[in-house]
Amino acid sequence: MKSVRNIFLTISFVLVIFFFANSAISIIITEKSKKGISGVSKELSFDYVEEKTTKKTADLEIELGKKLFFDPILSKTGTVSCASCHKPDHGFSDDKPVSIGINDQKGDRNTPTVFNTSHLKFLFWDGRAKSLEEQALGPIQNPKEMGETIAGVLTKLNKDPVYVKQFQNAFGRKSIAVLHLALAITAFERTLISTDSDYDRFLSGDSMALSESANRGLALFNGKAMCIACHKGPDFTDGDFHNIGLPITDDVGRSKISVTSKDTRKFKTPTLREVANTAPYFHSGQFETLEQVIAFYNAGGGVDTYKDPLKKPLNLNEQEQKDLIEFLKALSGRQVEAL
Repeated sequence: MKSVRNIFLTISFVLVIFFFANSAISIIITEKSKKGISGVSKELSFDYVEEKTTKKTADLEIELGKKLFFDPILSKTGTVSCASCHKPDHGFSDDKPVSIGINDQKGDRNTPTVFNTSHLKFLFWDGRAKSLEEQALGPIQNPKEMGETIAGVLTKLNKDPVYVKQFQNAFGRKSIAVLHLALAITAFERTLISTDSDYDRFLSGDSMALSESANRGLALFNGKAMCIACHKGPDFTDGDFHNIGLPITDDVGRSKISVTSKDTRKFKTPTLREVANTAPYFHSGQFETLEQVIAFYNAGGGVDTYKDPLKKPLNLNEQEQKDLIEFLKALSGRQVEAL
């Protein structure tokens, strides 16, 4: 009898521990989720966000986000929008080495494409943003870009009856908060997917989708040229950071965020989707053509103590370099017009 009682007490003890442990884990997950977007208003609870995501308001959010993306109201001077730097006719990147912000100020780095950014773990060249929502709020507050404050943007939006109505329709709240702003912009950005390229058609079974030159380029990409080492997966990026030996400047890249010397002058591997349409290239925007990029890699990159050891001379001949470029051009899609 005593043995049965001991077994019962043991089981009860285990169940109590499990209950409290499970509750603790739930609290930790909930609190962590609340902190996912910098500056989120405290009145917007995690439960509200979860409830919101189940409603059929996606189209309204996308429409609102698209309007915000093209509206200079997000900038201090009312002269710069997201689309000022992420140009739709340039693969949603910029055609300048560095973009021009308010008061004709030059930015610090080249503007990357918005295409296929929804699955990235890190945003910006140095990876300082860990979500698309966090990234979307960054340029607004950058003094060289939009030069505004979140509070300033929200004040302007809440005074605009058209925006107030659109936000209310999309999120069910009369007062526009920073969470709404971030979710709306990124709802549109997540629709910017480069797809239906010649390469995609080739993967789908169309053996004629790639030209003979592009086909040879694909083999080089996966083999001799070693591009696949960093540009892998459906978005052609490992999501990691590398130093390829670009000219040394004051920009230390990832190490400013990680505070680790081994990350000195490492920058995020960009997607190669739409790469033929997003020149100039690299974080500095120093190369204007794909020919220049391939020549740089073919030479093994530049000289830097922290350079990735994989960056060695490729010994590609002239035809092989042309074939590789033809494959890169085959990564441009036929996505639905975003405008």
